[in-house]
Amino acid sequence: MVFEKNMLTHGDPDDEDPLETIRAKCEQTEHCVHYKERLEACESRVSSRSSTEEECTEELFDFLHARDHCVAHELFHKVK
Repeated sequence: MVFEKNMLTHGDPDDEDPLETIRAKCEQTEHCVHYKERLEACESRVSSRSSTEEECTEELFDFLHARDHCVAHELFHKVK
């Protein structure tokens, strides 16, 4: 069990996950901010209505696609 635990942690448990760091950085780019604003506008519009069939799936997928596209370019430079 100890071997598996060491493989999962890959070092000091206090180390920050590079994926989370890169995601946060990518979310600040102009391209991602645009999609995040569209997602937040949709979420506020949907939550302000008492009855609606509208969902924010398209906006969520657009945001995640833009963020993951940015992450893909950054993350693989950090893979050992």
